[in-house]
Amino acid sequence: MDSIKIPDYLAREARRITDRALIDYKDKTAWQTLAPQRRRQFWEMMGLEELLPPEQRTPLNVQVTGVVQRPAYRIEKLYYESLPQLYVTANLYIPNDLTGPVSGVLYCCGHSAAQKVHYQAHPRRFAELGFVCLIVETIQLGEVKGHHHGCYLEGWFDWYSRGYTPAAIEMLSGIRGLDLLSQRSEVDASRLGVTGISGGGATTWWVAAVDERVRVAVPVCSTGTLASHLADGTIDTHCDCMWWINSYGWDLADVGGIIAPRPLMIASANRDALYTIESIREVHSQLQRLYETLEVPENLQLIETPGPHSYHKRSRTAIFSWFLKHLQGKEVPPEKVGDIDESKSKQESEETLRAFVNGSPQSNRALTIQDEICLPSPAPQIADEAALAKTREEVVSALRQKTFAAFPASPVPLDVKVQPATNVQNAQQWQFAFSAEEGVRLRGQCCVAGAGQCVVALCQPDEALDAAAAWIAPLDAGTKIIIETRSIREAESEKSARRGLWKAVSAKDAQADKLQWHLRRAAAWTGRTSASMRVYDTLRAIEAIRTLPQIDSDRLILAARGEMAAIALYAALLDGQVSTLILENPPATQNAHSQPDGNGPAIEMLNCLRITDLPYVTGLLYPTTLVFVGDYPSTYEWAKNLYSKLGAADKFQNVADLSQWPPA
Repeated sequence: MDSIKIPDYLAREARRITDRALIDYKDKTAWQTLAPQRRRQFWEMMGLEELLPPEQRTPLNVQVTGVVQRPAYRIEKLYYESLPQLYVTANLYIPNDLTGPVSGVLYCCGHSAAQKVHYQAHPRRFAELGFVCLIVETIQLGEVKGHHHGCYLEGWFDWYSRGYTPAAIEMLSGIRGLDLLSQRSEVDASRLGVTGISGGGATTWWVAAVDERVRVAVPVCSTGTLASHLADGTIDTHCDCMWWINSYGWDLADVGGIIAPRPLMIASANRDALYTIESIREVHSQLQRLYETLEVPENLQLIETPGPHSYHKRSRTAIFSWFLKHLQGKEVPPEKVGDIDESKSKQESEETLRAFVNGSPQSNRALTIQDEICLPSPAPQIADEAALAKTREEVVSALRQKTFAAFPASPVPLDVKVQPATNVQNAQQWQFAFSAEEGVRLRGQCCVAGAGQCVVALCQPDEALDAAAAWIAPLDAGTKIIIETRSIREAESEKSARRGLWKAVSAKDAQADKLQWHLRRAAAWTGRTSASMRVYDTLRAIEAIRTLPQIDSDRLILAARGEMAAIALYAALLDGQVSTLILENPPATQNAHSQPDGNGPAIEMLNCLRITDLPYVTGLLYPTTLVFVGDYPSTYEWAKNLYSKLGAADKFQNVADLSQWPPA
């Protein structure tokens, strides 16, 4: 039976995530019970669960750098600090002649250059309608230059390992923007709303979900299902700021589930290349059932507009009408509310709206913030074997919840099938196959030359079974087994190669490279990575091997090289019964970049660095015998010192090549 191709597998899993969105909200009581927990989970998936509560947040240090006076309103040019020295550039539109506090609107910019200039007609119209409107720029395309495209363009797939997403920075900017509005005497802090288009629409979802001060939200051209993103390929058009670290397997409707029952208008175009109209309608339909359950169906509305990814008069006027109704208590139909004015005479220049009138502050952290939050966990402090056992239990538990949560709760039967054996150089050799997951069939090769230990070697990416067998050939072991996990490509002839389960068949290498890039991002959006899937495959392979005849499961040796050493380390830790681990050229850390095209070591695993790292996993394997072949990174000295401290220095071994092990 052929295995499902990885793109199809991920699309299937995405469909499952979409289908189970909101299913736990069986009734109003269930929603009331679960929503606070889900809100905390979303904070966590954004990597900001440790953000201080409002009364303890750092000062905004608002700097107003100029005021532009116009007949109906004034514009304050300003910037503030969402975190110390992390600056957000903004313009604040304030109606003239206010007699008391009025409603406040946060406008989040999308992915357009000179953002607050490009979108200025929207906050201007809000001010004309009597709202105080703060338009905030992102750290990517406004005055503050930062990084949104770490995984998308730079190959910084370690962001996933650290639980970092630039969506968190934009969500934080928006939350602190609400703080700013709330502190203004012109604003009634009990009447706040948020809106924006594209990337700003995504930020609208995030801010409204986590900040209950938001009374009304309107995300524009930013709605779609995870199933569509993968099946229709729209994920490839999206910036890294458009999704969260999906530890709990959420879809967008789940985010909407913690905005409910507050007024939510979804405005989207029907020919949007970034979001299919079918997926937009599906999100709305899912949320519609919830709003009906919560007995406020009138608080949810879908506005469809003709055309591509953009505003339309129909959406703009509907938005203004929606805000007037829910923040000012005024019933003004869209056809009478008035549209934006984009005439040339109304447009302010980029220079006029500039917040950094004297240049960006020298201390700006925007270019480095991705390296300063969601920091890797430090080395654990382990005094004795009892402390090690406790730490190992905590780490394994955290990994199962935060890194490997996508492992099937109910594994499919292994269904091990063994082919007839053949005699090869005084040994019996056969191939076997087993099921790792539904539709995922993997294979291995077993060679039995006699009694004794069993060595299980993991194929490297793009490596044939025979090449892996040649690597462990010098080992003196009765049984040698080679395992292919997902992502392995085996050469079938000298002139051609079969794309394995990870790389689907492609006529052009460039397409295959793009597929690697696509799959690494797509997998993460579904709550897994190439590496975490390989870990699961390895665990299932070990389970299958223990069912084979002539296998001494008490003396199982696991061997791996290069990036597969990371897979072997985690598999050994989760399995807990591997007697010996052989590693050659292991990665020094998972806190390392890969390649922009998606090739290069694929060792990222969601949130793992917030829990542990490869050298610490190595130490936590005590008293497993560790064998390093050749030189190993200095980071593993931590594990070596721990083994020595616990009286097992002899079990941390280093040999020049495999022919020297075991030592005489």
